[in-house]
Amino acid sequence: MITFIGAGPGDPELITIKGKKKIDEADVIIYAGSLVNPHVMDGHKPDAKIYDSAYMHLDEVIDVMKKAEDEGKKCVRVHTGDPAIYGAHREQMDRLDELGIDYEVIPGVSSAFGTAAVLKKEYTLPGENQSQTVIFTRMEGRTPMPPGEKLVDLARHRATMVIFLSVGFLNELSKQCIEGGYPPETPVAVVYKATWPDQKIVRGTLADIEQKVKEAGITKTALTVVGNFLEGDYNLSKLYDKNFSTEFRKAVDE
Repeated sequence: MITFIGAGPGDPELITIKGKKKIDEADVIIYAGSLVNPHVMDGHKPDAKIYDSAYMHLDEVIDVMKKAEDEGKKCVRVHTGDPAIYGAHREQMDRLDELGIDYEVIPGVSSAFGTAAVLKKEYTLPGENQSQTVIFTRMEGRTPMPPGEKLVDLARHRATMVIFLSVGFLNELSKQCIEGGYPPETPVAVVYKATWPDQKIVRGTLADIEQKVKEAGITKTALTVVGNFLEGDYNLSKLYDKNFSTEFRKAVDE
């Protein structure tokens, strides 16, 4: 069986216990070296074979998996964050299906949630000027976006936006967000390598974030988040409102 593992956003302690145990027991490890913190593999078996998929194409990755399976070895495929978001693991799973090789997926902490944690913010807040919806998306690059999913289309919802693969396109990002309906003063944060030791946080607005990020020297490996959750007013939740009854407690005035 092949085990796909979400390694978390960077801090090696943010991998799940289950994922870490699988890595420590593995005979073959394939990890996304361009993004995964190599320290998540500390404690691996001394004789484990380790492959960096940054230097491999899909056929080579599958060949390593098949060889491990044929030899009865435990093989893990380590992705950054959680592989369900821009992890490109579906194409690997489909190939394994074709080969009749069983696999499992162990989820991880996405960089989207690592970013919220280091910002000490909550993406979903109640209130007229807040959002109960989070959009995970990316900037259009070599891979085109499907119809209706360009940033300008999504911006019309005025939801909280978590934008991957975006730091090199901040001018276009701001332009499309404003065209879609966000005011220029909408708060923005760019987080470089959330939870890593060299993490950087740049805060600004749609109007000035590009210049601030340039001055910070950030050119890659960063996430952009947009929305009033960063600074705007919000309403308190009903969940802990003493005047609101729930299944577990009555309102104080009842």
